[in-house]
Amino acid sequence: MPMYDALIIGAGPAGSTAARLLAKAGWSVALVEKSEFPRRKVCGEFISATSLPLLYDPHVRESFLSEAGPEVRRVGLFAADAMLTSAMPAADASRTGWGRALGRDRLDLLLVQGAVAAGAEVFQPWKVVVLQRGPGEFTCTIAAGDTRQDLCARIVIAANGSWEKSSWETTRPRNRAASELLGFKAHFSDSALPSDVMPLLVFPGGYGGMVHTDGGRVSLSCCVRRDTLDACRRAHRGLPAGDAVLQHIMHHCAGVADALLRARIDGGWLSAGPIRPGIRPRYAGGIFFVGNSAGEAHPVIAEGISMAMQSAWLLCQRLMAAEDRTAISASTSEIGRLYAKDWHRAFAGRIRAAAMFAHLAMWPSAARALPVVKRFPEILTWGARLSGKATQLVP
Repeated sequence: MPMYDALIIGAGPAGSTAARLLAKAGWSVALVEKSEFPRRKVCGEFISATSLPLLYDPHVRESFLSEAGPEVRRVGLFAADAMLTSAMPAADASRTGWGRALGRDRLDLLLVQGAVAAGAEVFQPWKVVVLQRGPGEFTCTIAAGDTRQDLCARIVIAANGSWEKSSWETTRPRNRAASELLGFKAHFSDSALPSDVMPLLVFPGGYGGMVHTDGGRVSLSCCVRRDTLDACRRAHRGLPAGDAVLQHIMHHCAGVADALLRARIDGGWLSAGPIRPGIRPRYAGGIFFVGNSAGEAHPVIAEGISMAMQSAWLLCQRLMAAEDRTAISASTSEIGRLYAKDWHRAFAGRIRAAAMFAHLAMWPSAARALPVVKRFPEILTWGARLSGKATQLVP
């Protein structure tokens, strides 16, 4: 049975980033992913400038720079008849440039390839079906169809998101509070959205965002309350759910209607949910948690990918500081405690700010604040700064 220094479950931005960083440091890494890539996924696709150092790696840099959408230098607000913009706050370290977007179908594949190039071994599509903790190591059974294989690892990192509880995950409590918010996403070609603007979309019963991504496309993603979705489907009988939601958004956001006037949808709508924002344990039962498994912000701040990658970096810094990784299982509790503190310091404020922004955006009287924002559009820059877009965590 092969022994690895680290077993990482989930090859999204958090898991693949952790695999690449540890493999580059000389760790033996097994990365297990149940889905085949490339895959489409509900996601805003924007990556803040503060995370770009994690992409300026020889294994991924050139592909990212050649494929990602244009630099986003302005934040915006589309609400009712308002189409406002303000400067995107610059990151603390000027060398990072500006944030950009890349479709998850391409980003996830690029990051997995980077992990492989760094030396990680990828099992895909394989699913973890049994995970047991023993003295000094974990034993794991993975399955692909009827084929099973056993692995051993000194530590386990869970990067498998928050959509559902895995069969093997019985070691910690989960935030299972029901959420009314459902996610939708689609790409559009030939949009009139200015290339350097990422607007927040505010409409009754939800919020969303738009950004230029790869291939000349614009990504529109949104979160909609379940009761609003039901009302949209009643108002637009015969339309698919995503199209009904889009009609609702365009009716209440003139900026979206203008941007998509001559656009055409590329590939249809994706949907997912409910979303479960909140802070969860970052270490439990000997397992480290990164990405949405550790905590999730309302997508209103467009920081999901960045927080996932940065959480992986925070954990890897603690793990790589261990003097002897072959005996690391004896110190995981202390590493977990320190990582949890690092994570809380970096992300708790963002998650609380995102909750505040989301509730304000969906507040029935939100339109009353429009005159203030119209008079002082710099509020948008302040909000982007509060969400973490100018806080340089990764050197």
